Amino acid sequence: MSNQEPIHSFSSRILVLPEANIDTDQIIPARFLTTTTKVGLGKVAFNDWRYTADGSNKPHILNEIDPTEHRVLVGGNNFGCGSSREHAPWALMDYGFQAVISTEIADIFKSNCLKNGLLPVVVSKDVHDKLLANPQQRVTIDLQNNALTLEDGTVITFEVEAFARQCLLEGVDAMGWLLKRLPDIEKFEQSHGKAA
Repeated sequence: MSNQEPIHSFSSRILVLPEANIDTDQIIPARFLTTTTKVGLGKVAFNDWRYTADGSNKPHILNEIDPTEHRVLVGGNNFGCGSSREHAPWALMDYGFQAVISTEIADIFKSNCLKNGLLPVVVSKDVHDKLLANPQQRVTIDLQNNALTLEDGTVITFEVEAFARQCLLEGVDAMGWLLKRLPDIEKFEQSHGKAA
């Protein structure tokens, strides 16, 4: 069972990585996939963009911002393409992100995000252009109402699969959702057994 921070409504500055086709190997290179824990993966998120071969910092925005102030990542089109690896959303979450926004988010990556507590938000090109044009703006994401509010007051609705949305609101994965309902399941089984 995995517990994560519930997502209801939060405001944050955005971090823009406008490149198209950012794949999961860029998000977390394959050499870091040997771990089975999520803790510490934020340090190697976008490792090859952020560090030289000897581990020194490169001049990259991910090394310059305060992750607690930038919890929304705005990526270019086709974000999260490439191989399936849950380590990619793990790394982004451990870095500090709660949501990823793009015009297109790769299906497997999107599924891995939803299963692990990272909210993927797909927006139109017009909305994406507004985000790219003001890369330091503060946005509000309201999962209760499936709404994204930009700094200029524009409100956009987005879609999230219903069960995944419920898990995000409760801060649990699918197993956690079931375990929270264990008393009701046991009660049903008992009554079903008596009826038989």
